[in-house]
Amino acid sequence: MTYNSRDAVPTPAYIVEEEALIHNLEVLQQVEAATGCKILLAQKCFSMFYEYPLIGRYISGCTASGLYEARLGSEEMGGENHVFSPAYRDGEFDEIVSYCDHISFNSLSQLAKYGNRTGGKSFGLRINPECSTQGDHAIYDPCAPGSRLGTSVGKLIAAAGGSGEVLDEAMAQTLMEGVLQGVEGLHFHTLCEQLVEPLEETLAAVEAKFGPLLSHMKWLNMGGGHHITAEGYDVKCLIALIQRIQNTYGVTVYLEPGEAVALNAGVLKTTVLDVVEQDGITTLILDASAACHMPDVLEMPYRPPLQNSGMPGEKAYTYRLSSYTCLAGDVIGDYSFDVEVGIGDVLYFEDMAIYSMVKNNTFNGIGLPLIVAQHTDGSCEVVRSFGYEDFKMRLS
Repeated sequence: MTYNSRDAVPTPAYIVEEEALIHNLEVLQQVEAATGCKILLAQKCFSMFYEYPLIGRYISGCTASGLYEARLGSEEMGGENHVFSPAYRDGEFDEIVSYCDHISFNSLSQLAKYGNRTGGKSFGLRINPECSTQGDHAIYDPCAPGSRLGTSVGKLIAAAGGSGEVLDEAMAQTLMEGVLQGVEGLHFHTLCEQLVEPLEETLAAVEAKFGPLLSHMKWLNMGGGHHITAEGYDVKCLIALIQRIQNTYGVTVYLEPGEAVALNAGVLKTTVLDVVEQDGITTLILDASAACHMPDVLEMPYRPPLQNSGMPGEKAYTYRLSSYTCLAGDVIGDYSFDVEVGIGDVLYFEDMAIYSMVKNNTFNGIGLPLIVAQHTDGSCEVVRSFGYEDFKMRLS
């Protein structure tokens, strides 16, 4: 089904704007061209595989967090296909290897168990530089105390028969001849929606703690969370950082952004079903849900941007936006408008290409939104619709 414009698309619907997607991809392609680094789509953020052929024309491939994403990337994207998981399941690992070019392990025990089953594919170890830059978003901090993600320098030193927190060249050589034999890369992922300055801080920690190992590697994967296409991001500084690391250590740098690929490239279109007033609060009940259709609103939490709206009290009419689920806390946030909003009016939540389709659910028997591609001529193609069977097939 194709519509002349997004105004004609039924609700609820995720509408991904290819013009915005291409803008982001052009920025990422420029980074690749300037440095020779490889940029990969993090599918955990954006898995609209209808757009994978387009994405694959601009960047080097994609990265997965497990079997299904690995298979999806292999089947739909082409290019390089990487995978990292905190732990692999024995019955799935060989199939994962068949789809992927690079495999990263989280721990020395996972490396010991599976390193000899990679079938000649390049494999590496995720490190934990123990450098937190998340601020208030502790839930997204892989370097928080007690983190299960990545191997610390202390564990590597112990594996080399040493003690303390300083890894020297002799220990690095011992590791490469021992527990790290065959390892070709190091991987770290510490950022979340951040500019280049936290990457500079993290790289300083990585070099200080793991520098002697870097010259033994073929690649360094800097993970995701790089807001490269966000307003104010210093792309020139990123390029300089990548060039310095590659020239100093002779490695190929990989970046795995998800948000930077699809940032501000999609909306969630929704319709007001009812208006309810209680205790001085007027609530708009929508056919979209935070709990079902944009879970990060409750999980992160955050207040999603909404077209033509303001903060509570900023404009003439303030409303609380909620959903038609029965979850009392399924509240998206409070917004104000220049004009009254009533039943049947349409609203557009912005920046809804990311962490929405990949995390949505059918709680309460609520249907999933349409997935729509808005082409560069403005026409909108429904690439996936969902019904009762999609709800039922996940139950028993």
